[in-house]
Amino acid sequence: MNTNLEPQEVRAQIRSGEWQDITAGTCLGYVQANLVILPEALAMDFEALCAANPQALPLIERTVTGTPHELGVAPGADLRTDLPRYHVFRHGTLVEERHSIEDLWRDDLVGFLFGCSFSAENQLLRAGVRLRHLQIGRGIPMFKTTLECKPAGAFHGPIVVSMRPIAVDQLDKAIEVTKGLPFAHGAPLHVGDPAVIGITDVMAPDWGEPLRIAENEVPVFWACGVTPQAVIQAVRPPFAVTHAPQHMFITDLTDEELNGNPPAN
Repeated sequence: MNTNLEPQEVRAQIRSGEWQDITAGTCLGYVQANLVILPEALAMDFEALCAANPQALPLIERTVTGTPHELGVAPGADLRTDLPRYHVFRHGTLVEERHSIEDLWRDDLVGFLFGCSFSAENQLLRAGVRLRHLQIGRGIPMFKTTLECKPAGAFHGPIVVSMRPIAVDQLDKAIEVTKGLPFAHGAPLHVGDPAVIGITDVMAPDWGEPLRIAENEVPVFWACGVTPQAVIQAVRPPFAVTHAPQHMFITDLTDEELNGNPPAN
């Protein structure tokens, strides 16, 4: 698969079914987004959750109710078809993974797109920070933690983090780079001992693939856009759709356009 494509080209391949893989390392320099779709009756509370937890849920765009294809961040795209994989939840239980949700779409549904740490990876690479998962063609591990979201309305639940092993001599640079990227989850939530945030085995992630920590590396944990999936499991709304972890929505926004310039929702 050619990863040196423009976002519109990748979305077209996803829509046709040609691309069903994870999106890590794809369209570097463009913003990748997490997706949550909920009934309108829960949308106000979920938007309040995003506002209360901007590091875990940096909101980029909320769609018009019932309209999956009028997106400011990706004109011409369609949230029903343009992600490689979707997770469908009913009463908090993951019941299905699928490549399209066209037949599930309803007039009362609202989509939320929010930032992803994949969008920070291009900036880390440009700064000379080694990202071993990209070098070996692997996904990243993600973990539920004992850290809790600030509750809002009906929503509450644990924060999920993604982990990347970072060389000790590059740690300060990695922190400094990501601190300046609030819409890609910003600076790490935790560095070092996983047990401090409730992770008992760093080689047994809740989502994604395990990554071994080398002797010259330290585990670094960033807030993760899988957090809403843990929240949905905790709150158990009747119906929700999310992206499948690591199968993101690729926007037309560049990192530079988004960094420090919150888009209008």
